Formats: sequence, structure tokens, C-alpha cells
Amino acid sequence: MKLPGRLAAALLTCAALITTTASTAAAANLDEPRLKDIAMQIVSSAENSSLNWRGQFGYIEDIKDGRGYTAGIIGFCSGTGDMLDLVELYQKRKPGNVLEKYLPALRKVNGTPSHAGLDPNYTKDWKTAAKDSAFKAAQESERDRVYFNPAVRQGKADGVRALGQFAYYDAIVVHGNGGDKTSFSNIRKRALAKAKPPSQGGNETTWLNAFMDARVWAMKQEPAHEDVTRIETAQRVFLKAGNFDLKTPLRWKVYGDSYEIK
Repeated sequence: MKLPGRLAAALLTCAALITTTASTAAAANLDEPRLKDIAMQIVSSAENSSLNWRGQFGYIEDIKDGRGYTAGIIGFCSGTGDMLDLVELYQKRKPGNVLEKYLPALRKVNGTPSHAGLDPNYTKDWKTAAKDSAFKAAQESERDRVYFNPAVRQGKADGVRALGQFAYYDAIVVHGNGGDKTSFSNIRKRALAKAKPPSQGGNETTWLNAFMDARVWAMKQEPAHEDVTRIETAQRVFLKAGNFDLKTPLRWKVYGDSYEIK
């Protein structure tokens, strides 16, 4: 039976919406618990040379990148403000904790590589705090608020699946999302000059290659980040395999070391 034009058009629209909804429902997002854990493991392979990200709450050292102390599960830095935010949250949740006394010093060194007011006992006290479940929870809260949630939110808006959301997350972890030329938002802008994300009608592979190219450029602007294996022998490997959903097994290399998640 031939349908009237308007009815036929309406039915086609409904069919398209159903197809889109089904596709969206099937897409893997990084905030699914198993995928989130995988994301933490992949980042930890680059940040800590280990898949055991839960073993990194007490990690702290100055890696000589101009950001002061780098610490915890996501590399909170004394020189970039995120460590200060973390210790302030810890103080709010558990007044009188072992790191509270360093808040004045953390405020003073913010924006610098200085350890003034932190040495000689800050690293020891950080490791002590890392045994406290309240401090661990605070680290996870700040990781999600500052890094993970914004990356996943932008990834969903751009129409990319788990791999793309992870590429965004890793970029925010390393570069932050401020206003400087190598920040996540400006990396994304650089990619937009070359390609369009799926939400704007672009091809997902083409878009992610453009984003990773922009990310490589950003990494090479800083001597401390000039090794780009976390992109080229990890993220790009998954992309070339078409593994947009980060399905296991996953195999990759960072800094020449091999990793696998079964």
C-alpha cells in the first residue's frame, strides 16, 4: 500500500531515530565501570609504568618537568593547582589530617616548581595520608571532577566511543584544560582545523587521527613530554585495529615496555 507523502516521511524519521537510539545504546562509553578501570590501567602504564593504578595513591616525586611534585593516581602537581584542590578537599572531608599543615605552602608554590614549605617531610606525610581511605576517595573524586568526567562528557558530545573518550581523558591528564596552547581544548581546536567529529558529520577514524596528530604536536612542545609512545604505540594501535570500544584483549607499548589487559 502506498503511503501518503507526509506519513511516509514521518515513518522514515521514526525509523532513523530508532536506528540512532539503538546505535547510541550499543556504543561503549568510558564511564562504564569495566572500561573506566581499563582507562585507569592504560594511563597508569604511562604515568607509573604499572597497570596497578590502585597502588599509586602514595606515589610522589619531582619529575623535573617544572610542575613541582607530581603525585597520586593521576599525577596531581604542586605547581599546577590540582594538588592544592585535592588537599583542600581532603581537609574539608577530614579536618586535622596529616597534609592540612601544608596548605599555606601549597598555595604559595602554586604556579611554580618550588618545594618551599613542603620539604623535607611532605613526601613522607603524603605516603602516610595515602593509607587513609578518605584521602584515596578524595583523589578519585578530584580525578573524576577535573579530568575524567569532562573528557567523557566532551567525547559523548563529539560522538566518539570509548577509545575517543580515552584519548580525550589522557590528553586532559597530561595537558590540563586551561587556556595555554597545549591544553586539551586547544588540542581539540587544532584537530577541528583538519577534520570534523562524528557529531558534526565526520568520520570517527579520521577525526581521532586528527586529534592524535594534534596531541602529538602538543606533546612535542615540552621536553618532558617529547616521548609520544603513549599515543603512537598505544592509542593509535587501538585505532588502527578499529577497536573503538576498547574491547579486550588489549596490547600496547609505552616507553618501550609492553602491556596487556586480557
